Amino acid sequence: MAPRFLAVLTVRNEAAFLLEWLAHHRAVGFTDFLVFSNDCQDGTDKMLDRLAEMGELVHERNDGPYEQAGIQFTALKRASKLKIVKQADWILPLDVDEFVNIHAGDGTLPALLATLPEADAITLTWRLFGNADVVRYDDAPVTRTFTRCAPDVIHWPWRAAMFKTLYRNDGTYKKLGVHRPRAQQEDRLEDYRWFDGEGRELDEQFKTRRIFSNYGRSNFKHVQLNHYPLGSMETYVLKAARGRAVHSDHMLDLDYWIERNFNTDTDTSISRYGAAQSAERARLMEDAKLARLHEKAVEWRKSRFVSLMQQEPYRALFARLLMTPPSRLISPAAARTLTGFANLGRQAAADQATDG
Repeated sequence: MAPRFLAVLTVRNEAAFLLEWLAHHRAVGFTDFLVFSNDCQDGTDKMLDRLAEMGELVHERNDGPYEQAGIQFTALKRASKLKIVKQADWILPLDVDEFVNIHAGDGTLPALLATLPEADAITLTWRLFGNADVVRYDDAPVTRTFTRCAPDVIHWPWRAAMFKTLYRNDGTYKKLGVHRPRAQQEDRLEDYRWFDGEGRELDEQFKTRRIFSNYGRSNFKHVQLNHYPLGSMETYVLKAARGRAVHSDHMLDLDYWIERNFNTDTDTSISRYGAAQSAERARLMEDAKLARLHEKAVEWRKSRFVSLMQQEPYRALFARLLMTPPSRLISPAAARTLTGFANLGRQAAADQATDG
């Protein structure tokens, strides 16, 4: 029997991007989708209800109340108890701005597993795609609009090397996590093998705690996770108003933007999925109700931006985005200096703790 690959997603006010994301991951080879929505004003929940009626995914509302850990953690905790999760052979929690990009074989999940046949878990390291001075939001595929990105070898910051984990759902880990599975069964860890996107086997710390790959080297030979955290400047203003996925009451500002706005390289490798993605999206849009919901979501985003421009915090943020240089690439020499200062800070903290 062919393995069942499950993608787990949490969304709020992302209906305009949902069909591209779903079509892309169908093309990659995911067989099942579990999507949580919360507090939507743009019709995301209605679109997910329609997709569920069509048999395309399972939709769960996650409108609260939430545990102290936040919205996304609450959803993933609920997910662990659901039938669709228990039936999955492989699981990958994702965000709607993350797109799996497999370089191995024909670009599908079975091809990736054939390339890394001994893997029980594979880390999909982020490749950050910057804004590239795109100001206006348009109803166009994210994966085609944004092709400027970070280099394949990056020296700073460590968040640019964060990963999501595709893992075998054999009971070794009992709970889903944002970046890695949780609640490991200690007696099963020794035989559970983790590999990175280059095909290197990873050490014990990845089995229990690591959430970022080793930077200063490539991690993308067989697979990468295209991460589009910014989008257009208009889109980013809406994202700032929505708040972080993990902690929605934390408004995003320029620090988040600058740390992720890499535009030094170009990567169009995800275009290998273009034809399959377009065909799958066209199939979904043949449903008249779904098409109307998508069009309403696009209009909601445009009108929401106009509304936010009437509020000074968001008007000021948009102005700062327009004045911010398009690229933030730290040189290897500067990265080494920063790393040195970071090491000094850790040592000072350790010394203080020892003295205390």
